[in-house]
Amino acid sequence: MRKAIFLDRDGVLNQAVVKDGVPRPPGSLAELTILPGVPEALAALKHAGYALVVVTNQPDVARGTQSRETVEAMNEALLARLPLDEIRTCYHDDADRCACRKPAPGLLTAAPRYDLARSVMIGDRWRDIDAGRRAGVGVTILVDYHYDETAACEPDVRARSLPDAASWILQRPAEGTMKRVDELTVKIFGDGADLDSMKALYRQPFIRGFTTNPTLMQKAGIRDYRGFARDVVGAIPDRPISFEVFSDDFAGMERQAREIATWGDNVYVKIPVTNTKRESAVPLVRRLSHEGVRLNVTALMTLDQVRDVVDALAGGAPSCVSVFAGRIADTGRDPLPLMISALDVIKRAPAAELIWASPRELLNVFQADEIGCHIITVTADILKKLELVGYDLDEFSLDTVKMFHADATRAGFSL
Repeated sequence: MRKAIFLDRDGVLNQAVVKDGVPRPPGSLAELTILPGVPEALAALKHAGYALVVVTNQPDVARGTQSRETVEAMNEALLARLPLDEIRTCYHDDADRCACRKPAPGLLTAAPRYDLARSVMIGDRWRDIDAGRRAGVGVTILVDYHYDETAACEPDVRARSLPDAASWILQRPAEGTMKRVDELTVKIFGDGADLDSMKALYRQPFIRGFTTNPTLMQKAGIRDYRGFARDVVGAIPDRPISFEVFSDDFAGMERQAREIATWGDNVYVKIPVTNTKRESAVPLVRRLSHEGVRLNVTALMTLDQVRDVVDALAGGAPSCVSVFAGRIADTGRDPLPLMISALDVIKRAPAAELIWASPRELLNVFQADEIGCHIITVTADILKKLELVGYDLDEFSLDTVKMFHADATRAGFSL
């Protein structure tokens, strides 16, 4: 199947009419204005082998404020002037509960089907990003005009315009080449509990979110859980942050989860897959997720656990599923087959993302990226090795020889 670029229409291809901080479609064919650089950007993407598919919500037809004939006339004009393959249009409003109105994925998953994992969704609103995520596209790109609306989920990439987004797509490295850190698709989350270190990581654009847990907090000397969490959210207001419940009974977990969820719009609540009595947290996960609480279900190590958790999250709020690949590797098992299978299972819950948790080495970041894992949590000691990415191995060999020689000299060894 072909890879595709799925494109929102108004605000991406043509000028949107922004009223009260919210974009609207042009009112007539005469008002349709193609944005600068769009024809050239689309031509370059098509030359690179992508199908170009417009997926657009046009609810004003259902609301009676615009005619279907006007929408179709604008679509025909775009097809005539731009190298598009097709335009898919939803004419419904939210009350219709259709499968095609974004953020529902129907416009992206309808026949003919494309290779979604190799495809890209480009839009200017949260509905576009959420639809791409639910459909399972490989990359979501937000053309960010800073509209007055709250995002339901974070895009993989932010761009200033369609040409900017196209440039990012076309500059991605060819398959088999060594990627730079800023070229990775997998999102790197900092894992720790030191506020100063978290603030420093927040200044790094490749750090896309944060996780912490009671063990890390205890090691860092944290005594006031609530106070620490609020300091973190105050310092990092716009990237996902996961805080974990610590009660061992489910009533206590639920009470703590509901409080943690109030700490910020970017906060995810970590719920362990079981308590210490081996009792499943899946019923609690299902209830909280379907009530709109964003969860990070943690400490999973088997595919059966992944299946149970994903089934509970399906249809719920945006969530994460943390599979502890590093701990699996500690038992002598290769975690890659399980992680690949988990990625297939998690498609049942399109609003959920898979986390490669507890990595043991920098290589795990590139393994997670290679298989298409959504997120990897990385500790400070591994993050320090990022400066070695792509380092010439002959030079690294020489550095190692110099290190051995210097250490032997300092030790005063003699034979």
